[in-house]
Amino acid sequence: MEKVILRKRITSIDMLRGLVMLFMLLDHVRETFFLHLQMGDPVDVQTVSFPLFFNRMLAHICAPVFILLTGLSAFLYGQARGGSRKEISLFLFKRGVFLILLELIVINFGWTGEFPPHKIYLQVIWAIGFSMISLSLLLWLPEKLLLILALILIFGHNTLDSLHFDKSSPWYTPWAILHDRSWLNWGWINIRTSYPILPWIGVISLGYCLGPLFKKTTKPVFRQRFLLISGFISLSLFLILRYINVYGDKPWMNFDSSWLTFMSFFNITKYPPSLLFLLFTLSIAFFLLFGFEKLSSKLEFKPLLVLGSVPMFFYIVHLYFLKLLYLLSVAVWGKNKGDFFGFTHVWQLWTTTIVIAFILYPFVKWFSKYKSEHKNIKWLKYL
Repeated sequence: MEKVILRKRITSIDMLRGLVMLFMLLDHVRETFFLHLQMGDPVDVQTVSFPLFFNRMLAHICAPVFILLTGLSAFLYGQARGGSRKEISLFLFKRGVFLILLELIVINFGWTGEFPPHKIYLQVIWAIGFSMISLSLLLWLPEKLLLILALILIFGHNTLDSLHFDKSSPWYTPWAILHDRSWLNWGWINIRTSYPILPWIGVISLGYCLGPLFKKTTKPVFRQRFLLISGFISLSLFLILRYINVYGDKPWMNFDSSWLTFMSFFNITKYPPSLLFLLFTLSIAFFLLFGFEKLSSKLEFKPLLVLGSVPMFFYIVHLYFLKLLYLLSVAVWGKNKGDFFGFTHVWQLWTTTIVIAFILYPFVKWFSKYKSEHKNIKWLKYL
């Protein structure tokens, strides 16, 4: 593997990561202040408003981008250190274990407020951590074989949708973790495998295989053309397979209302992410990476760079801020939506998201600067 030293962060990657952090914030504001209007997976298009459906569609982009860029960043991490697979593998393994522990201890408490917990939700940070551990082993494969495996997992995992195991089966727990979203009962703790990780292993592996595109020896024109073509291919495959309506997700339906039909067509499954979910969201990721390549010098996008440079810090801080905000709202206004305090209109979600982003940005900017000025502090790289 060619040795290339990368002396600075790649702005297009941080800008994309920063943008999806804002989409994530919007969705988490919804999950905090629209608890009275829970949305299924896929959603019930006959009971949800289009603005709320659009909110959810934006959030769909987040997890695929996070995990794709995790694989890509793992490759670049290795390049910056001389291309040592052993060093990449060790870093991925340690970082993966760290993220899983973070999910179980810090992040789950941020969602539930329970300690000791009675329920644990294995969500996106868990999926990233488990995927990193998996990639730490898979990266020893030849790169072409790793790419083939990634595509098999992404394109083929829906053939396993009908495979289920009874709770008495020794395969029930591992299959719940890999592909079949379920509840696991371990004594007094109930564990929800919210993010079955088999297809996400395919996504992180695909991201790793994209790494050579971002080496300093790769011409920007070639990289941009590749991203644009990949985006069109992914989107075209999504549209064709979705129209055929026979594989890759739950079938869409034709309604009397054109809006309902439109929503049904784009109503895709996230848990676990279907083939069509990944084709659609990854196509957007490719298009956004292409666009941010063109916009990387624009100063008005600097806040996205800051958010994208320390995503884990922002993730943890925003969760606890939202929990505090919700508890204060209940204390001041009471539970106005049955068992919850909640908003009535979707525009309130957007307004709250913008306000929170402005409030948290100075803290994120400070930490980003602190991290860049203290590279000798090893644990900072985990945030």
